[in-house]
Amino acid sequence: MLNIGKQIEYWINTAKSDLDTAELLIRESRYIHGLFFCHLAIDKGLKAHVVKATGRIPPKSHNLIYLLDISKIEFAESNEDFLGILMKYQLEGRYPDYNPMIPAKEKVIEYMNKSKEILVWLERKL
Repeated sequence: MLNIGKQIEYWINTAKSDLDTAELLIRESRYIHGLFFCHLAIDKGLKAHVVKATGRIPPKSHNLIYLLDISKIEFAESNEDFLGILMKYQLEGRYPDYNPMIPAKEKVIEYMNKSKEILVWLERKL
């Protein structure tokens, strides 16, 4: 039987660790890699909610909109739009021929801070 509490704890703790990694990468001007880890953190935060909503291990998907949908949590439209932005940066890490535009440092920091804000919100909703 699946231990729901342990699953949720795993997903949220690894999400926080990934966001710490994103911050380190961005500090070192590794913007694409940092944004990849921002995506990964939100992916895992949503997966904690998928476990909570379904009582099952989350699907092996990295589509944040899909994960949001099956998590049954309600997001502000602006946050959903942000998930779409982050989706661009998870592809580069998986498909080397995909090269998204690298935003300016200020925008990357804005995206990182928005990721932090969303992850804190997701954790509070658990």
